Amino acid sequence: MRTILLGPQRRPTLEGVVRSLFPPPDLAGPVATITAGWQEREPDDAELTAHLGGRAVNLGLYRRWLDVQDRDPEYFAGERGLAAVLAELQELYLLRLDYALRAAYAVQRRAGLAGAAAVEDAVAAVRELDAAHLRRVNGARGEFFARLVPHERPVIAEHRAEVSAVLADAAALVITGGHVGVLAEVLHLFNIAAALRSPVIAWSAGAMALADRIVLFGDRSPRGPGHAEVYGSGLSLLRDVVLLPHARARLLLDDTPRITVFARRFAPARCVPLEAGTRIDVPADGAWPPGIRTIEAA
Repeated sequence: MRTILLGPQRRPTLEGVVRSLFPPPDLAGPVATITAGWQEREPDDAELTAHLGGRAVNLGLYRRWLDVQDRDPEYFAGERGLAAVLAELQELYLLRLDYALRAAYAVQRRAGLAGAAAVEDAVAAVRELDAAHLRRVNGARGEFFARLVPHERPVIAEHRAEVSAVLADAAALVITGGHVGVLAEVLHLFNIAAALRSPVIAWSAGAMALADRIVLFGDRSPRGPGHAEVYGSGLSLLRDVVLLPHARARLLLDDTPRITVFARRFAPARCVPLEAGTRIDVPADGAWPPGIRTIEAA
């Protein structure tokens, strides 16, 4: 599936991107949109619709998710149980991650010319911790979906069919930012990946939710730098990539030792910043175009 990743849309570039994909009068059919990351503000999409020439059809995935919770109490109860399990997994992971990263930074500070192997071993321990956590998260989700099979539940099947019908006629799908956890949840629940037939345009959390690994990050806080953490899996339309919206504002890019550990930790995946004005076109075969800016180890 062709994917176009954009930088944050505070100064929107979306209209020009759509025009470049479908020069007038080539845009035939609606443009499906997902604004579920805005949660309660999901319907407040008038500006987005204007940038799409009035052709937007909001899939309403957040509203549909709330409807599932209302009309399928068994699924909702299971979902709450899963959320409790995932929260505990994340809490234990973060506890271990703190020790592992502190150890990696300490080894990095102490290591001389002969200490490169020790640093790599310390980073490898963090990498394995990340991988194990992602396996546990995906395993818990897999068990949940095996027990409460979504396509066998009438309310979810009804919504999936409606969403699929819109996507079948759509010229493109646009996914905005917002809460990445909510986006990942609804994208999986309503089986968006299986229904895609046209290019996907996404930015910020919407872009993150397309990857096989969602990484939460933020070095700048009143309490000091935090640790980037693996959250879970997105749609996996994009693989071996860590997408970093607002990287300049949220990462200490001038802290070379810290950024070096960051890049090595997620290698061989590309760590790709998405800044204002960014446009990255990833073709259907998943081959990244040359010259993409990435965050590299020193």
